[in-house]
Amino acid sequence: MSDDATPSAHHFGITVSDLDEALAFYRDVLGLDVLAEFEVSGEAFAEGVAVEGASADFAHLDADGARVELVSYDPAGDDVRGGAVNDTGATHLGLSVPDLDAFHESLPDDVETLADGPRTTASGTTILFVRDPDGNLIEVLEG
Repeated sequence: MSDDATPSAHHFGITVSDLDEALAFYRDVLGLDVLAEFEVSGEAFAEGVAVEGASADFAHLDADGARVELVSYDPAGDDVRGGAVNDTGATHLGLSVPDLDAFHESLPDDVETLADGPRTTASGTTILFVRDPDGNLIEVLEG
């Protein structure tokens, strides 16, 4: 494959139902910095995402050099939130923190976690899965 045709990472996208609520979670709970907020609409966008009449509100956030894109579509699609991490097609965002116990203690009481605290796996990695307000999975690792 030629260099002009080889993809490179640009962003990791997460579809949300309420951009303001999601933005508050990713910014205030996870501490990600907001890079940009914008709206996209028009025929080319609707054709590009294959959703008739689509428009969307976006927020781009910085996760230590990785761009996280939150997007809220109009019209909204089917609600598929809250799936299990082992469902085919399930996705999650992976973030790292230096002290996972301190991160866990700092979480607001209403943030759902898959376990009641961090767990160290057989590989030696300490993990904690949390859900954003729409039920999207975020794996937080110590390291």
